Amino acid sequence: MKTISIVTPCYNEEENVQELYEQIRQVLSNLADYQYEHIFIDNASQDRTVALLRDLARHDSHVKVIVNVRNFGHIRSPYYGMLQASGDAVVVMASDLQDPPGLIKDFVRQWEEGYKIVLGIKKQSEESQIVFNLRKMYYKMLRSLSDIELVENFTGFGLYDRQVIDILHSLNDPYPYFRGLIAEIGFPSAKIAYVQPLRKRGITKNNFYTLFDMAMLGMTNYSKIPLRLATMLGFVVAMFSLLVAFIYFVYKLLFWDNFSVGQAPLVIGIFFFSAVQLFFLGIVGEYVGSIQTQVLHRPLVIEKERINFAPCQHEDAPVDRNVVQR
Repeated sequence: MKTISIVTPCYNEEENVQELYEQIRQVLSNLADYQYEHIFIDNASQDRTVALLRDLARHDSHVKVIVNVRNFGHIRSPYYGMLQASGDAVVVMASDLQDPPGLIKDFVRQWEEGYKIVLGIKKQSEESQIVFNLRKMYYKMLRSLSDIELVENFTGFGLYDRQVIDILHSLNDPYPYFRGLIAEIGFPSAKIAYVQPLRKRGITKNNFYTLFDMAMLGMTNYSKIPLRLATMLGFVVAMFSLLVAFIYFVYKLLFWDNFSVGQAPLVIGIFFFSAVQLFFLGIVGEYVGSIQTQVLHRPLVIEKERINFAPCQHEDAPVDRNVVQR
């Protein structure tokens, strides 16, 4: 029998993990031809999430739990959880119930038809339309700037064949932009549209910083256009400044006694060019920070505890130099 691995990252989701577990169990029980494991990877939750996961694992051997020693963020921890899955196919879904578990059956059907990647595409959302439209604008912008064809409105929710997971192991990326990696691997993918439901319980753990971090990660990993834009804009501004300086010089020669340059254009120009310089200095800093992350090559996560994993399962997994365990 083939095995389906469900990977669920969580952080302070005590109000949702029990219901998610039950929904997943119900969906997989209807797929009688498959075995499954449900891996929860917890980012050092401060509430009762870990206690609830321990209880679930104690009563159901399908549930496996990894607890990190600290919060390693929303990028590294889910990716690490994927690499620990042993199934023939791996489904990644959030713990907030905004990724509909019912789509797993559709994912598996497309996988059995030969697709190694099946993506859930968020065509609409019951969340704030302002937030949803801003995300759509970002996806469109990144796709237009990217060196590869990224998938719009794809959040990571989907199914990935074992071959894809093995490729991710071999990439050995310490801070991966997962959506970009899936596009870069290049396997043909099936796309299943869905409407994202509103979060019913708890609050989102994403904030402006985490969203900005994800946005900059995608930009620096898959586009050089911002750097080249800085060069081109610098040249254009320099030519414009020379033109303005020449016009001022000629005008002053023609109207020496009546024309006064004044301080306002000088002050405005200084502030404008300073803002442009700071903006592109920040862009360059993002690229330098991305390079530093790759060079330091720190582990994806450090584990505090794992539950219901067979010792041989982890030992036989592909070698990952990012993995540090306790």
